[in-house]
Amino acid sequence: MAKEAEKLSAQIISEQIGSNNKISLVNFGCARNLVDSQIILGELTKNKNKIVDISKAEVVIINTCGFIESAKKESLDAIVELVDLKKEGKLKKIIVAGCLSERYKEVIEKEFKEVDVIVGVHKLQKDKVLKQVRLTPKHFAYLKICESCYNKCSFCAIPGIKGEFRSRSIRSIVEEVKQLDKEKVRELNIIGQDITAYGIDIYKKKSLAKLLKAILKETKNIKWIRLLYMFPTHITDDLLDIIACEDKICKYMDIPFQHISSKVLKKMNRNITKKQTMALISNIREKIPQVKLRTSFIVGFPQETNDEFEELVDFVKDQRFDKVGVFKYSHEEDTPAYKLSGQISKKVKDARFDKLMGAQLEVSKDIQEKFIGRELMILIDEPHSEDKGVYVGRSEYDAPEVDGVVYVHSTKKLKVGDLVKVRITDAYDYDLLGDLV
Repeated sequence: MAKEAEKLSAQIISEQIGSNNKISLVNFGCARNLVDSQIILGELTKNKNKIVDISKAEVVIINTCGFIESAKKESLDAIVELVDLKKEGKLKKIIVAGCLSERYKEVIEKEFKEVDVIVGVHKLQKDKVLKQVRLTPKHFAYLKICESCYNKCSFCAIPGIKGEFRSRSIRSIVEEVKQLDKEKVRELNIIGQDITAYGIDIYKKKSLAKLLKAILKETKNIKWIRLLYMFPTHITDDLLDIIACEDKICKYMDIPFQHISSKVLKKMNRNITKKQTMALISNIREKIPQVKLRTSFIVGFPQETNDEFEELVDFVKDQRFDKVGVFKYSHEEDTPAYKLSGQISKKVKDARFDKLMGAQLEVSKDIQEKFIGRELMILIDEPHSEDKGVYVGRSEYDAPEVDGVVYVHSTKKLKVGDLVKVRITDAYDYDLLGDLV
């Protein structure tokens, strides 16, 4: 895929499709993939192509995910469905793009003869602001500032798929922020596999804090700036200081710790120890007392012992993280961990997953109940589909798509994108209920 990557995937797709087609796009995977899909659609609309529902499409593009086994299966199942539609004469062309096709182009070519075009991942543009067709609601947006990961964890296929870590220039990012602010976006979600490494490649030092200062100068309509996916060892004191002192930056940090056992962390090539992890958490909570921490863990990593797993369970209970995601280790070829001995059985992975999720559920219930009686600013995402006078929104502590929601009772009509004060009256395991103040 290397030669093809010299030209943007979006440009290759546009050249293959031409103009005046009815096009639908199916997106899989993370928000970073969603941004790539928006760029693909932005390129296609230049040639008078019309974006339609899949039931009316002549051409369907599927932007795949190939990160872990479950994601690969989801993308492959979708390709099978599209192939069936083409065989029935309901589609003219199928285009497969993204991580799965970057990783398994030859396999897709061999197994799916009906696929017309196969392209890899989008190549990040350092200095350009590319046209996008936003696939998010109008009141929030994703802003991708970097691609790939500076760290090479032993379990992760991302560096092999995405290549070397790359950052966009501050100038191009700020230019895009200005556009989004003009569009009256309320919430800006800054994304990347590791945004805390931002700038290391082009500015020779971690520059996220500097970038945030530049962004803050250009935001009038944007009220929330959310930082997603921070690698623990790249978090700097100047970054914590700006999160602490700037009201617009959500007091929400998504830091995937992955484990707490120093032995497991070393095998994962995380470049951090248990002692350093504990010190980082203490430093964050000291500098930003109101911070809400989201993290993720992997259970069933090769050679993970029962004692090491129990150490992780105790860590989750003791640290009382606000949000936790748990993943079962996925045995991915072309990663260093793939060749490790002591692979853990599915049965053991499932049991460890259930136990860790159960431990976090107890923590979550207690944290949620402490919100009762508090007043929070809530961003309204949509009216409730069934209950009149009820709206669905989020606090600054809830990222779109991945976290819980706040159900808002209001006798006053609210609009999508409104920021309103809500008194919390009840709590569920992951969601909250409140009344408009």
